[in-house]
Amino acid sequence: MSGGRGGDDPGALFRDAMADVARISSDRIQPSPPALPPIPRQRNIDERAALIESIASPDLLDLHLEGGDEAAWACASIDRRVLRDLRRGKWVTQAHLDLHGCDRHLARSELAAFLGECMAHSNRCVRIVHGKGLRSPGREPVLKRLVLGWLTQRSEVLAFCQARAAEGGAGAVIVLLRSAR
Repeated sequence: MSGGRGGDDPGALFRDAMADVARISSDRIQPSPPALPPIPRQRNIDERAALIESIASPDLLDLHLEGGDEAAWACASIDRRVLRDLRRGKWVTQAHLDLHGCDRHLARSELAAFLGECMAHSNRCVRIVHGKGLRSPGREPVLKRLVLGWLTQRSEVLAFCQARAAEGGAGAVIVLLRSAR
């Protein structure tokens, strides 16, 4: 590489080669990157809430219920005779809650408030009307399954069974609460 005006310096050779080059000016605007798709925040919140609820709910409730279609449950520390007496109506119902017309969120908060109030008033036996689901999609008792699941999670609930026909039958449940000592 000899004989050039810049000698052996590569920087000088480059400058010599670029001496006649003019800067190109353009009135074009560089395209911006495409907009990101919107983030479905509410859907993500709803899916997260559904996941949390499904994890918090007992998924094997059917294994805890006694009998066929009739709802009955007792915690492990309760004698089975107590559940039998509850089924036969030997306990006097002291208060009741009607959840007709409630959605799942309202029903859960109403149930929690009701049980707290019952404990404060030392009520031991209560009736919760959840309905038979006749107006639900598919005529499935949505609140019934939810209420039974929620009751098994509550520490103040000792046992429950389906109400007798005169008290609401398959649309209600009789609940035995622990004493409020």
